[in-house]
Amino acid sequence: MWWDTAVRPHSMAPVRRIARGVTKQEESTVAQGVLEIDRISKRYGEVVALRDMTFEVRAGELFGFVGSNGAGKTTAMRIALGVLAADSGEVRWNGAPITFETRRRIGYMPEERGLYPKMKVLEQLVYLAELHGLTTNDAHRSAENWIARLGVRDRRNDEVQKLSLGNQQRVQLAAALVHEPDVLVLDEPFSGLDPVAVDVMSQVLREKASAGVPVVFSSHQLDLVERLCDRVGIVRSGAMVAKGTVEELRAGGETRLVVNAPDAVEGWAAEVPGVRVVEVRGPLTTLELAPDADDQAVLRAALATGPVREFTRQRPSLTELFRNVVTEEGAA
Repeated sequence: MWWDTAVRPHSMAPVRRIARGVTKQEESTVAQGVLEIDRISKRYGEVVALRDMTFEVRAGELFGFVGSNGAGKTTAMRIALGVLAADSGEVRWNGAPITFETRRRIGYMPEERGLYPKMKVLEQLVYLAELHGLTTNDAHRSAENWIARLGVRDRRNDEVQKLSLGNQQRVQLAAALVHEPDVLVLDEPFSGLDPVAVDVMSQVLREKASAGVPVVFSSHQLDLVERLCDRVGIVRSGAMVAKGTVEELRAGGETRLVVNAPDAVEGWAAEVPGVRVVEVRGPLTTLELAPDADDQAVLRAALATGPVREFTRQRPSLTELFRNVVTEEGAA
């Protein structure tokens, strides 16, 4: 189980952060730190899982981590948590290498999930909170809070294995949040959730980011990533190939024009330099422009056919950008 790397109650007494002599002011400073993944590489024999993976998640930021299956997202997250060791590179929190004590302040939600199936929901969350240093009273208080927030209060005394997959997912998120972590690292947190649960989880992640917590999560639901995230990193073959805000990524993609020229004949744009016809549907023609293409030349060509009822510049969605990255990988 993923939390086996934490301190077990019987091997060492749980220690609260305040009890270690950290002041409230110091705790606030720690919570405003940055999680840095710096040139991490990892191989499994001949298979390269990560190649100089580098990115950072800033205080109060929602960072979306996207890529095809096997691109290296989960490996990077496990290295950040210390579940795996990197062959080279370093993970830092607030400018210092990650330590055991630092990891206790990270909330982690693994892709394969990691709850004890025969343990009751409330009992399990209290246990996990105590492993991360909360007193029993604080652990109960926090567990009850997150059970209620995530909509599983009525199942608090049920074994995890008796819950639906969606409710197990909610409990797994509660396990990542119950110790009030300073960093959140979530692997496919929205997988298998119904729309209501997606809204609840989205709101929780926004609240955590608003409180200054760096949040990084992976997802294949790119529309959700585009809507939620401050920045996005696209991973291919173990390397970060694109990174920035959604608008920055879209601005770097191919420019498209949608032209409504009802009297135009087929092939009207073929002679315009740097223009490729993507789609024709009735009077609507979608064109892709090379970086040096002149959109005014396109407009002149369209007007030469007759009236132009629409001439709209479009930027690619995150889904289209991702598809292009995957296509490039397949062609490489």
